[in-house]
Amino acid sequence: MHDVIVVGAGPAGSLAAKTLAQAQYDVLVLEDHDTPGIPQHCTGLITDETIRMSGVKPDIINTFHSVEFVFPSGQTVRVDSEKALANIVDRVDMEQKMVDAAKMEGVEYSFSNAYQSHTVGDSVVVQSQSGAHKAKILVGADGAMSKIAMSLGENRPKEYIRGIQADVRHTMEDQDTFRIYLGNSVAPGFFAWEIPCGSMTRIGLCASWSAGVPSEYLSSMLIRMGYQDRIVKVYSGKIPLGGRQFLCGDRVILTGDAAGFVKPLSGGGLYPLFKANPHLVSVISAGLDSGALSSRDLAEYERLCKDDFIRDLNKAYKLRKRYKNISDSDFNKIHDIVVKNDLAQLISDMDIDHPAGTIKKMISKPRVFISALPIIMRSIR
Repeated sequence: MHDVIVVGAGPAGSLAAKTLAQAQYDVLVLEDHDTPGIPQHCTGLITDETIRMSGVKPDIINTFHSVEFVFPSGQTVRVDSEKALANIVDRVDMEQKMVDAAKMEGVEYSFSNAYQSHTVGDSVVVQSQSGAHKAKILVGADGAMSKIAMSLGENRPKEYIRGIQADVRHTMEDQDTFRIYLGNSVAPGFFAWEIPCGSMTRIGLCASWSAGVPSEYLSSMLIRMGYQDRIVKVYSGKIPLGGRQFLCGDRVILTGDAAGFVKPLSGGGLYPLFKANPHLVSVISAGLDSGALSSRDLAEYERLCKDDFIRDLNKAYKLRKRYKNISDSDFNKIHDIVVKNDLAQLISDMDIDHPAGTIKKMISKPRVFISALPIIMRSIR
């Protein structure tokens, strides 16, 4: 019998497996795909701090010191920073290196071996394509559509958004700047992006579920840019926002997208899952050592995550709900407010892992608040 079975070999599963193995526990990882990181879903835009927290050194495709926000009117706001705002990394390389790092600690991986179900008693018995596997505790790191999360009850996230992006054969002239496109005609309920990656450019968007299939918006965007005949590959995925009600059950605990650990304003999941991992390991270790692995015992994990970062995610989700209600006309007014109040410098200090803090700083300025009040009131529905 294993100490721990982890379902999912993405960053959440591999980091959990590695750190548990470092604590001298026997860990098995089940993964339904045959290769780490494939199919790719994530854009790969992350900060230096997130790279550090991953525990590996992925290939960095590009580093950015500037971002340009494009509003529905076509007007732009450019933000320049002395420090690196973000990097774009090779996510397939990153996930493979995280798997390799876990294997170096003694973690056993079983690829092309999909999780099917589990039962809980004096242990956890997991049924997969290869048969039954037994452990003391099960870690659900099985992504946005987590079966393990749904085994804990009515445990859907508050909402799903859909993302899609394309890599196109095009070399952007300015390799130090990425673009964010705002507006409901481009990406209803979220935003679109254009990211230079050397001889290739990554163009994509996310949209609210109610907006329909996002491929239609991406096609329109590619046509407008003249890239429709330069597509190398397209990839897509679902992103859970708003968290989940249950993070643990008897001998079961969740992490990553399976737990709903996603930043509501950007859709990024790496930073919060890396923040969660020390709490996951400490609670599992205490439970394995004492034999106390009931949902009540594991609830300490939820408390620790709430105190560390979930409260911030919940506050950001409240901002997201207002963001969804902003019209294109109001987006253009926001452009005018930013320019009139010279807010670009404030944005340049933004930490993309904590964007809500910068938004609050902007709104806290009396002149900005008064100018933005009509927009704020219209966003409350």
